[in-house]
Amino acid sequence: MGLDIGPEACTAFSKLILASKTVLWNGPMGVFEMPSFAAGTLQVAQALAQATDKGTFTLVGGGDSVTAVNQMGLTDKVSFVSTGGGAMLELLEGKTLPGVAAIRDQSVQPTS
Repeated sequence: MGLDIGPEACTAFSKLILASKTVLWNGPMGVFEMPSFAAGTLQVAQALAQATDKGTFTLVGGGDSVTAVNQMGLTDKVSFVSTGGGAMLELLEGKTLPGVAAIRDQSVQPTS
């Protein structure tokens, strides 16, 4: 059972994050709620914070990812935090979400 990523994966993810201009993170790297398996998630969250500090746009999405950055005290060290996980990914894929469609429909209706 994979409960966390290992040191080589941590290094690889961190290097990629630090070399990026935009990062979308959706989903922790392991069972971060258990201290023995939080190292991967912590290192990725720290890399996101470091990248943000250097000008990278970092978006953390999804309830578990948001919980992780909150727990690690890094929420204010990333560009944007969204509790929407799956819905956010669907919107980025170009799918129409019912709530967004309703807002769009309302914005084009004439008012009397």
